[in-house]
Amino acid sequence: MAPHATTRPRTLTAPDGTVFRDLNGNGTMEPYENPSLPVAERVADLVGRMTLEEKAGLLFQTMIAINPDGTLVEPEPGAPDDDPMRASTSAMVIGKLMNHFNLFGAAAPRRMAEWNNRLQDLAATTRLGIPVTISTDPRHGFIDNPAASAHTEGFSLWPEPPGLAAIGDEELVRRHADIVRREYLAVGIRLALHPMADLATEPRWARILGTFGSDAHVAARMVAAYVRGLQGETLGTHSVAAMTKHFPGAGPQLDGHDAHFPYGREQVYPGGNFDYHLIPFEAAFAAGTSQVMPYYAMPVGTEYEEVGFGFSKGVITGLLREKYGFDGIVCTDWGLVTDSRIFGAPFPARAWGVEHLDRLSRVERILDAGSDQLGGEAAPELVVELVRTARVDGERLDASVARLLREKFVLGLFDDPYVDPDAAEVICGRADFAAEGLAAQSRSITVLKDRPSEAAEPLLPLRPGIRIHVQGVDPEVAGRYATVVDGPDEADVAVIRINTPYDERTEGFESFFRAGRLDFTAEELRPLLETAAAVPTVFDVFLDRPAVLPEVADAAAALVADYGASDVALLDVLFGRTKAEGRLPFELPRSMEAVMEGCEDVPNDSRDPLFPYGHGLDVEPLAP
Repeated sequence: MAPHATTRPRTLTAPDGTVFRDLNGNGTMEPYENPSLPVAERVADLVGRMTLEEKAGLLFQTMIAINPDGTLVEPEPGAPDDDPMRASTSAMVIGKLMNHFNLFGAAAPRRMAEWNNRLQDLAATTRLGIPVTISTDPRHGFIDNPAASAHTEGFSLWPEPPGLAAIGDEELVRRHADIVRREYLAVGIRLALHPMADLATEPRWARILGTFGSDAHVAARMVAAYVRGLQGETLGTHSVAAMTKHFPGAGPQLDGHDAHFPYGREQVYPGGNFDYHLIPFEAAFAAGTSQVMPYYAMPVGTEYEEVGFGFSKGVITGLLREKYGFDGIVCTDWGLVTDSRIFGAPFPARAWGVEHLDRLSRVERILDAGSDQLGGEAAPELVVELVRTARVDGERLDASVARLLREKFVLGLFDDPYVDPDAAEVICGRADFAAEGLAAQSRSITVLKDRPSEAAEPLLPLRPGIRIHVQGVDPEVAGRYATVVDGPDEADVAVIRINTPYDERTEGFESFFRAGRLDFTAEELRPLLETAAAVPTVFDVFLDRPAVLPEVADAAAALVADYGASDVALLDVLFGRTKAEGRLPFELPRSMEAVMEGCEDVPNDSRDPLFPYGHGLDVEPLAP
């Protein structure tokens, strides 16, 4: 569709010489429009001018889509209206008075910047001209999962968080997050729905790839560095706000099931390790994280009520607000209130423990618990009804409204929400950013084994010009390092990239979650072992979860692990052009029996692990 025809607020000069944006169009500089006033004064003035409907709109943040050409999504008349990923932009901004959105999908950086400007123009047509805050899940990794991350062409490409933990360099994490900040700012994204401060204590959990591993103290250092990279030492006009998640620590999921789904709603602590999972969050608080997201799951067998954390007053008000003194924004995880359909399959609200409540009562519970905003929901009318029927106090509403507005003011959105598409095209994916990402991919690779037997010589680094057979590697890329041959019988070495096994789940949203088993079936092993028997074989396993791979390790001449690495990043290591520095950020269990014997909340507790936490061999690069 054609871009929306909108007019930007005029920039005027007040009698005292202050330049301001005339957001409400009355030609007079109101206190909330005055950039020279303290933020608290601007917030108080604006809260006093807002209607109940405008306040309610602030309390919701949901997904918003982008057209590839950078225009706003507006479905054609008569189009189905049950797809939340293709909802009308104007209906949400003008009709529901919402101004926080989680960007779903992507476009080229220039188009994303243009889209931001069009969206801000649309928001400027509302009565008070409140600008939009755009948020996103991570966009700088290899995985594309609509529930967790969005691989985006045009941005620099980095290892996933376990890879950063494998390197263990806090300054690298801060630098990575600073580059994320620059690329986000260039396209108008001002809120990162990350980092994850959760711990990889349950190996089967599908979200391990978003964590900084299993050790709480290592994760704490990484999380703090990440928050500082996004926000700086203090939140300001050049910051991207961090929403650290998922308080009080996702990860100890019963049998590893994910809490997006009814069968994964229970979070358990058989090892009595609840406080251990708080350690990374304590580091995030010290670093000044602007926002926090509670998790979906309901704790079982703890001092807290057995309801989802987003509904728990004991967790949000008692623990987060009162014990830790957190006065930033608390935004629920997505979709606690409304049942929906995603990718053609039913997707019930994650109202764990309060399934019996209607939508209105669920929102009431969430606000009473202490959250400021509902993620993944677009129902301001429910808050309006709660206030009008005196089920929610107006002062309680104003407290959340003030927090949400304060962040917009501190980020500078009221004074200039626009970005430069020309600059976005230059900044995003800049050559030096891309080079740093590639170097980090190589550094994160973890060498687990480097000789076919104890008596044999190390296989790595491979010599240039040898004959190699590849599987899961682009032959054209491999051809820059060696002579690529068709079969293992013609090769000196085979290089095979494999994934951590998982149980296929084929319906709708669930299909994006790699969960369940971690071990290979006999059918999956057969071709791998046949190749390894025919020629010395280097296996590279993508550790999105801790794989169980004793058979592969036994058969391999060399075994390495990655956490998101391109073929170039891997082959640079294998052929000695750069050094792998990774150390396992979680142990690799020896069997599924050992996994099932472990406690979901305790790190690295499997019996006789195949490779322990922190394992990694040094392989020196070839001389230049």
